Order: sequence, then structure tokens, then C-alpha cells
Amino acid sequence: MQDMLVRLLDLPDISDKEKNLFEKEGISFKRPITPEKSLVVDWVAKHFSKNWADETEAAFTSLPVNCFIAQRNQEILGFACFESTAKNFFGPTGVLQTERGKGIGKLLLTKALLALKEMGYTYAIIGGVGPASYYEKVVDARIIEKSEKSIYLNLLKHPK
Repeated sequence: MQDMLVRLLDLPDISDKEKNLFEKEGISFKRPITPEKSLVVDWVAKHFSKNWADETEAAFTSLPVNCFIAQRNQEILGFACFESTAKNFFGPTGVLQTERGKGIGKLLLTKALLALKEMGYTYAIIGGVGPASYYEKVVDARIIEKSEKSIYLNLLKHPK
């Protein structure tokens, strides 16, 4: 896995049309607050991994929380963290398998990157990327050469 670089000055606009579509489907996007911490962290562990849950828990050490979630009623549909493992890093992020392809991930990604921009960054690092083509398409991210040796090198992993 490699890291990617994304220019925060060129992020896609979040259109009112997209927002209205999600509202019609009863999907809302927000930064969770402290009383929701265990619910969000446990959800990430259940649907993704304990390592990602650890990173998500770290996102709750900042106020406002360095994470966005998508939810429908009391169900979490996806999440996107930033600055949870390293300064200026985006991730981890994920959307339920059943909810993929609807634009939820794109909106979570964009909201998180906009938050990094608001923190004063011009570029952000997407760490340990799996689907590079997705990030290239959505936010014009580029692979960082020789980034195989990243902060995730020799990462201790929870057994599955």
C-alpha cells in the first residue's frame, strides 16, 4: 500500500442536489460527539477492523471530533476520520457494503478533506490507500512515490 497526496484547494463542491438527495433518503452527515464514541468505535470494529477502531477512537481526542459519520435514523452507514493517526492524514474511512455506490463515501471524504483545509492545510495525505483509482477519480489524488515505507510499515495488527 502507498500513500496519496491530494490538493485541498481543488476539492469538488458538495452540491445542494447531493445534500437534498441524501435528506430525501433520511441520511444525515455529522461529526459525532463524545456520548456517541463507543457506538461509533464499536461499529467500526464490527464492520471493518480493530485497528481502524483504534484510529477512530483517537479521532475523539479532538474537539470537535476529527471524524464524520453518515447515518440513517439510529444506523451508522459510514465514517471518515482525519488526523487520527498522524497530522494532516485522512483515514480510515469506510461505508457499509450495502450502502456503497450511493455517494456516501464521496461526501464523507469531501467533508473530512474540507475540515483539513479549514485547519490550514493546502495538501493532505491519504495514508495506506487500497482503492487508489477511487481517490484519483473523486479528489484527483496522486500516489506519492516511494511511499510504501509509511507510518503503517510493520503495523501490529489485531487477529481477525
